[in-house]
Amino acid sequence: MLLNQLFLKHHVFSTIGIGVAFSPNLKANIYEAARLAIFFGSKLVLIHVGEGSVIKQETIQSHLKPFIDRDLEYEIIFEPGYPVDVILASVNLKNIDLLLLGALQREKFLQFYIGSIARKITRKASCAVLLHINPSIQRIPCRHIVVNGMNSDKSSNTITTAFYVANKLGTGRLTIVEEISPDEVAIKVRDDKSLRRSTLVRERLRRRESNRVKKIVEEVPQKFKKGIVSSSQPIFGRRGYSIGHYAEVVRADLLVLHAPAKSRLKDRLITHDNEHILKDLPTDVLILP
Repeated sequence: MLLNQLFLKHHVFSTIGIGVAFSPNLKANIYEAARLAIFFGSKLVLIHVGEGSVIKQETIQSHLKPFIDRDLEYEIIFEPGYPVDVILASVNLKNIDLLLLGALQREKFLQFYIGSIARKITRKASCAVLLHINPSIQRIPCRHIVVNGMNSDKSSNTITTAFYVANKLGTGRLTIVEEISPDEVAIKVRDDKSLRRSTLVRERLRRRESNRVKKIVEEVPQKFKKGIVSSSQPIFGRRGYSIGHYAEVVRADLLVLHAPAKSRLKDRLITHDNEHILKDLPTDVLILP
């Protein structure tokens, strides 16, 4: 019974936050965040790092109007200060479950201001973070979600949350990718015999991972799986890089990952496998705590 309860755990996005800057993408960013809040039935918190004014307030509300008409619950925060500190403090103060951040799809290391801010917040945020690369006023449907099913104590939570998100967004396809390190094969191919051994080991690892994921999916609430075609895809390769490349090749609309455990010596993403994805985003990326 306890095992089933663990599998049923997933993240719920009751409050969604977004940092808003008065840039050319302001309207598109607000539309993306407001749409998500409507889909998830969430409250939306809009955080502007800077002094407030009547003009700023009215501008934000004018962009929100189509969603206010659909009973969107929202709050606007104006707070001067350093963007990373202000946004992280707002996450904690307002109990934000999901934070939207604008990101650059091809970011050179620490070259762009908005990119570096997004990366710093992603590493430190206590909530889920959605890195959005192409905000749009017109909705672009999320048709295919790829989720990291790598074996860890967070796997069941991550996979169940991915189904929850797919259900809320009306996504029809979900692929669970199990990254398998080549080190697990540990056989040097020198001749036909070693090639057969390597092939057998790889096939055994594929079956092991597929069976593990199948058990997790069986425990996902049926209401989350309705109308979704799901599949499992074991891949051999460098962790972080391999799943990012896979998501790009299949043209996924969203990649769902879990963050590694925090460390006193390192922040939660730097020098980690996920850093490959943050430096070269293949698509929108949702990172779960």
